[in-house]
Amino acid sequence: MKKKLSLIVLACALTLGVSGCGSEADTTTSNEKESMVSYSEAIVSSFSQTPDEVFDQYEEMSELQLDLMLLNTGLPVDSENFLSMIEAWKAGEAECGAFKSYGEFETEMTSSGIVVSTEAEYENKTADIEFTFDEEQQMDSLTINAHYSTAEILKKAGLNTILGMGTVFVVLIFISFIISLFRFIPELEKKFKNKKTAEPAKAPAPAPVPVAEPEAEEASDDAELVAVISAAIAAAEGTSADGFVVRSIKRRKSNKWNKWN
Repeated sequence: MKKKLSLIVLACALTLGVSGCGSEADTTTSNEKESMVSYSEAIVSSFSQTPDEVFDQYEEMSELQLDLMLLNTGLPVDSENFLSMIEAWKAGEAECGAFKSYGEFETEMTSSGIVVSTEAEYENKTADIEFTFDEEQQMDSLTINAHYSTAEILKKAGLNTILGMGTVFVVLIFISFIISLFRFIPELEKKFKNKKTAEPAKAPAPAPVPVAEPEAEEASDDAELVAVISAAIAAAEGTSADGFVVRSIKRRKSNKWNKWN
């Protein structure tokens, strides 16, 4: 119940702020800048009085519910940009401290639209609050730029320098380490080459054993010898060689021949 009541109160505050803007804008319809200044002032006034619990409730609402609420308040902003403004407001308070007050609003024309800004005072430091409107006078964004002292600027610059130099040194050390490993490449190549040469060569395939051919040549020599002998005998006796039969001579062993002697 308390959450709903806080939402209703905030919606009423936004509505009253915008309604005041509308009445003022009606009297000066030719001055659109004043309307945008009034919208920006209404946002700053409502956000400065809104607790974090209500901001959380806005973030938990559906897009349709938030669009309907913003439509009822009359603010020229959609739900997505409204939630972005809440996040920017929270970040500004986290950086500068609690919000205290703000000054006069100023407008500036840019290439993308109109920027409405004011200088605000926070608990820890001052800052510029800027609202950006598009060409259709719709609120695009909220930006809070804190004012830093010279010491704070130098401190941040020093930290950024140290961080950048540290990153560079880390990268250089890593590159040096990689380069130092190059000296092992020739040794690895040599090991691979030695390993290849140390492998035993494959034994050559055994030559095929020639197959012994039958002694056809020796048989043919015996036949020729028989024919020559037959022809010689026939010539000596004056007869034909057809009637001769040559028998093979078997040689006896010498020990048997000596036995009869």
